[in-house]
Amino acid sequence: MIIEFGHFALILAFLVACVQAIVPLVGAHRRWPGWMAVAAPAANVQFLLTAASFAALTYAFVMSDFSVRLVTINSHTDKPLLYKITGVWGNHEGSMLLWVLIVTLFGAFAAWFGGNLPPTLKARVLSVQAMVGVAFFAFILFTSNPFLRMQVPPFDGQDLNPLLQDPGLAFHPPFLYLGYVGLSMTFSFAVAALIEGRVDAAWGRWVRPYTLAAWIFLTIGIGLGSWWAYYELGWGGFWFWDPVENASFMPWLIAVALLHSAIVVEKRESLKSWTILLAIIAFGFSMIGAFITRSGVLTSVHAFATDPERGMFLLMITAVFMLGGLTLFAARANVLQAKGVFSVVSRESFLVANNVLLAVSAFVVFVGTIWPLVSEMLFDRKLSVGAPFFNMAFTPFMVALGLLLPVGAMLPWKRGALSKAIRPLRLVFVLSVAIGVLAWAMQTGRSGLGPVGLFLAAWLVSGAAVDLWSRTGRGENRLGRLARLPRADWGKAVAHAGFGITIAGVAAMMAWKTEDIRVVQEGESFELSGFTLVLEDVQEVQGPNYVSTMGQVSLSRDGTEIATLYPEKRFYPVARMPTTEAALDIGFWRDVYVVIGDPQSNGGWAVRTYYKPLANWIWGGSILMALGGALSLSDRRYRIAAGARKTPTVAGGVPAE
Repeated sequence: MIIEFGHFALILAFLVACVQAIVPLVGAHRRWPGWMAVAAPAANVQFLLTAASFAALTYAFVMSDFSVRLVTINSHTDKPLLYKITGVWGNHEGSMLLWVLIVTLFGAFAAWFGGNLPPTLKARVLSVQAMVGVAFFAFILFTSNPFLRMQVPPFDGQDLNPLLQDPGLAFHPPFLYLGYVGLSMTFSFAVAALIEGRVDAAWGRWVRPYTLAAWIFLTIGIGLGSWWAYYELGWGGFWFWDPVENASFMPWLIAVALLHSAIVVEKRESLKSWTILLAIIAFGFSMIGAFITRSGVLTSVHAFATDPERGMFLLMITAVFMLGGLTLFAARANVLQAKGVFSVVSRESFLVANNVLLAVSAFVVFVGTIWPLVSEMLFDRKLSVGAPFFNMAFTPFMVALGLLLPVGAMLPWKRGALSKAIRPLRLVFVLSVAIGVLAWAMQTGRSGLGPVGLFLAAWLVSGAAVDLWSRTGRGENRLGRLARLPRADWGKAVAHAGFGITIAGVAAMMAWKTEDIRVVQEGESFELSGFTLVLEDVQEVQGPNYVSTMGQVSLSRDGTEIATLYPEKRFYPVARMPTTEAALDIGFWRDVYVVIGDPQSNGGWAVRTYYKPLANWIWGGSILMALGGALSLSDRRYRIAAGARKTPTVAGGVPAE
C-alpha cells in the first residue's frame, strides 16, 4: 500500500508541476495576480508530494520489501542500515527520484524565501523551475519507474554494488545532486530574466545565493568523491580524470565563473550577457553529467546505467532546455546592455580574466571527455584521453588563475593603479618565491611541479590574508574592525586560501609521492621513505555481509611505533565482487597508505604501500573552500531584501510596465 501511495504521489507531483509550469507564466504575461499567486503553493505541494514519494521508496529499502524490483536488485537483508538507506539513490531509478526531489526543493526555497522578488519575476522563475521538474518527472514515470513490482518476490535481494557500501560514497551523491540540481535555479532565474527583459544589480543579488549554495554542495560532493576514490579503490590516487569525475568538475568550474561574474552584475551592472550565458551553460553541463552517467556512451566506474534509450531521453531534455535557453538569449540580447564602464586595470577586468580562464579550462575538460566518443563516431577509431592530456592542458590555466587572484582582489572597482594594488603584496610575493625556491633546493628530483605548487599556495593564502587586513583601514583597533568585516569578505578570503591549500596538496602528492610494491612474508619488515613496516599477521574476518582478508601491519620510525594498520581485501558473496579497503596512517604532513593483495605461491602476500606528502591538504582545502562559500552565503546582505528597483504598481500589487 505504501509503495502504491509513493507511485501515486509521484504522478500527482507531475500533474502539479504541469500546472505550475503554465498557469503562473500566463499570469505573469497577462498581469493577472491570481494566476501568478498559483506558483508558490504549487511549488510547496509539488515538493511535499515528491518528498512523500521518496519517503515511500526509502521505507521499502529499510524494510527490505523485495516485492519492489528496485529493492531486490539493490539491497539485501544482511546489509547494514546505512547502506539500506543509501541504496535508495545508489541506482539509476532512485538517484533520478532524488534528483527530481531536489529540483522541487529548490523551487520550494524560491517560494519560501522569494518574498522580495517582483511578483512577475517570481512567477516566471517558479514556472521555469517547474518545467525542469516536468521533464524529469516524465523521464522517471515513463522510462525509470522506481516503484515497479516483482510478480514473484524473492526471499532476498541481490545486494548493492559493494563499491558503494562506504560512508564516503553514501553521502557523495546527495551533495553532488544538491550542486547539480541547484544550478537549475540559476537557469530558471536567467530564463525568467530574459522573458522579463530585466537583468540589473538586484537580479545579480537574487541569483548569487542560489549559485553559492549549488557551488558549496558541488564542492563538498566532489571532495567526498575524491576522498572515496583515494582510500576505497586501492590505487592511491585522488583524481583519475574519469568521464564522470569530469562531468561534476565542469559545472563546478562554470559555477565559479558565474559566481564572480554575478558580482560584477551586482556591483557594476556589467557582464550581463556573459552572466546569463554562464547560468544557462552551468545547468547544461549538469544535465550533460546526467547523460554521461546514464547513457552508457562513456565507460566509467561511477556510471549508474548503460541504457541507450534512457540516454536519448536525457539527451532530448538537455537539447530542449539548452536550445530553448540559448535561443531566448539570442532573441533578447538587446535588453542586456551593460551600464558600468571600467578601465583595463580594474577589478572588473581581472574578474573577466578569471572568467575566461575558468571557461576555457572547462572547455578543455569537456573536449578531453567527449573526444573518445567523437573519434569513434566520426573516424571509427577507439582512443582514450587520459591524465597526461588533462594535466598538461588544464594545469596552465589554474596556474594563471592562481597568479591573478590576489592581485585582482586588491584592485578597486571601475579604475585602479596596478602599482598601488601590488604594493601591499610585495612582501608576500617574496615570501612565496622563497618557499618555492626552498622546496626546489630540498627535493631530490628536479621536477618543477612541487615548488611551483607550494609557491602558488603560499601566494594565494598570504594574498588572501593581506586582502582581509587591507580592508581594516588604518589607525588603531584594526583587529576589532577585522572581526567586524562582512562575512562575504571573510568567505572570499577563506575560499581563496582553501584553493591555495588544495593546490599545495595536489602538487606535493604528484611530485613527491613514493610507492613500493612487493611480496611480504608474515613477520617480515621493509622500508618506505624512512618508515619501517612489518606485516605482523593476516587473518580471515567475517563482516555483516562480506568476508575479509585482513592484514595487521605495524608502522614505526626510528624504532618508535607509530600505528598499527589493518588493510583489507573484502569479498561480498551475494554480489560476488571483491573490494579493496586501504589502511591509512593520516598525518598533517603525510599519509602512509597500505593495501594488501592476494596470497602468493611462496606463502607471502602482495603488499602495496605509498608515502603521500600533504595528501590531506587536498581535502582540507576543499573543506575551506566550502566553508568560505558558507560564510559568504550567511552574509546579512543575502538574508534581507535585495535592493530591488522601485517601479510603479497597479492594482493587485503588480508592477506596471
